[in-house]
Amino acid sequence: MSRIIKEILKSLPEEKISDAVFEGANIVLYTKDRGFFLDNEGLIKRVVDDIKKRVELRPDPEITMDQEEAQKLISGIVPDKAGVSNILFDAQRSQVVIEAEKPGLAIGKQGVILREIRNKTFWVPIIRRTPALRSKLIENIRSVLYQNSDYRRKFLNKTGHRVYDGWLREKKNEWIRLSFLGSGRQVGRSCLFLQTPESRVLLDCGVDVASNDQNAYPYLDAPEFDINELDAVIVTHSHLDHCGFVPYLYKFGFKGPTYCTAPTRDVSALLLLDYIKIMRSEGKESVFSTDDVKEMVKHTVTLDYEEVTDVTPDVRLTLYDAGHVLGSAMVHLHVGNGLHNILYTGDMKYGKTMLLDPAATQFPRLETLIIESTYGGKENLMPSKTESDEAFGQLIKETIDRGGKVLIPTLGVGRSQEVMLVIEHLVRNGMIDKIPVFIDGLVWDVTAIYTAYPEFLNNNVRKLIFHKDQNPFLSEIFKEVASQKERMQIIEETGPCVIMATSGMLTGGPSVEYLKHLADNPKNSLIFVNYQGEGSLGRRIQRGEREIMLSNGTTNPDIVKINLEVHSVEGFSAHSSRKQLLNFLYRCTPKPKKVIINHGEASRCLDLASVIHKTTRTETVAPRNLETVRIK
Repeated sequence: MSRIIKEILKSLPEEKISDAVFEGANIVLYTKDRGFFLDNEGLIKRVVDDIKKRVELRPDPEITMDQEEAQKLISGIVPDKAGVSNILFDAQRSQVVIEAEKPGLAIGKQGVILREIRNKTFWVPIIRRTPALRSKLIENIRSVLYQNSDYRRKFLNKTGHRVYDGWLREKKNEWIRLSFLGSGRQVGRSCLFLQTPESRVLLDCGVDVASNDQNAYPYLDAPEFDINELDAVIVTHSHLDHCGFVPYLYKFGFKGPTYCTAPTRDVSALLLLDYIKIMRSEGKESVFSTDDVKEMVKHTVTLDYEEVTDVTPDVRLTLYDAGHVLGSAMVHLHVGNGLHNILYTGDMKYGKTMLLDPAATQFPRLETLIIESTYGGKENLMPSKTESDEAFGQLIKETIDRGGKVLIPTLGVGRSQEVMLVIEHLVRNGMIDKIPVFIDGLVWDVTAIYTAYPEFLNNNVRKLIFHKDQNPFLSEIFKEVASQKERMQIIEETGPCVIMATSGMLTGGPSVEYLKHLADNPKNSLIFVNYQGEGSLGRRIQRGEREIMLSNGTTNPDIVKINLEVHSVEGFSAHSSRKQLLNFLYRCTPKPKKVIINHGEASRCLDLASVIHKTTRTETVAPRNLETVRIK
């Protein structure tokens, strides 16, 4: 048993504790003594104060009430007005999850209902809000976690032992190295490999969705990377260029933890399953399977913003709001015993949107900043939010007035939900006609996940989601496209409308099919609202290509002429503009002593590095892929 658990048990009555285990970096004590569980007279609090770690006391599974009986009792205790939709038991951890439409009523005044459930059932109740839109994927993920509850308990305990059992490798001196296995002077396949004398940690592990060859994947064949020595993966957010290669690690034997927020876990799983489906539909062999995605879910440890956890003996992790998409996080790493503090932004937005608050700028300590530069070039001057919304609304109005359809290829996560809110706002305020907005591809499923995690959204949207009659995502203008038959009806029979479909770069999915049928009609419009990767079909059309070839499943592809209007609206970007990137840097507290630039086209990385050095006299570097930077 680890030394820290032995120290804890010395402070507690031996006969009261039946088991002591780790759940990641947290410590969980189990008791078969009902009286001690209900009132330990402050002993657990004193232990927490002494060791400065999270310690939780739970009832031993042996003393919990029978599940069927407990379910009936809980249904009777929680008032009907709370709208309980589901009750799920995690038998291995003595926890019961209660999903309710009105969580406050399920908790009760000052937690009185939770206490009654604990006292009568000896289950630990956890209250979650019922999503406004049903998400089958979330239900499936929870099912996987509960079905593998025993495995999860052992896995989390093993993860805790890695943190607390001491150093595995010889500690001769202290150093920190960062290798760029992707995203070095490029957008896509983010993958940074952090090494210390003790730790091996991956920051993101994504793919380049615009690439069709081996250049789509991170350089995991780099000499310094050995999957058998990998301690952990930290995923900043759910876009495939940051998470799209994580299941591959589990396919090849990785059994360690992947850290991220709960929304990132859920949306990542959805996008990864769709990624497999698209590759197969295009006749390509997927590099990983649905079972590998399931393994990733089983090994994911979810964290809230500003929740601190140890990852290895010398790396402590805290996630901060990145303002990019639902659950997106910046990674703050405290390395060594005060040796160095690193912030890796992943993709971030330092500007309030209709969905999210701006990225956080206050940190306990910060010496090295690793910042993205997607729009870091001197030419990347974006219009204000008001200007872009007005321009967007005008383009829709002009297209609808001439009897055309608007096609918006969009990323399933973030951009889609932002665009939905803008369109709903324009319709509600009479700025455009009340027209149907068809949602195709992953957008609807991802939006359901957004409604399941309102606490990750800004205060304005959160309040609206809490009231069904005001929830913008439930507006009657939004119509889900559920089949190929419906898709063809929209193309052939429906009048003026807006169509939002994945993928956002026209690299596959229903957006390409809509384009094939709508491209020839000059009354229609194609509006790009997100970044178009180098080499993607979207980038080629954006640059002026007006005759394209699209696969039709035969050896003779279709030649499609682009006669519809093509527009780009920059203000919807979930990335920071150059000005916002610089403002973020200027307002970071404390100020970093070194800035590393990644995730941008080469010219933009170098340009941002230059302006930061000139204006702040801070050391800057923009590494290429396969370069290693000595941080300390």
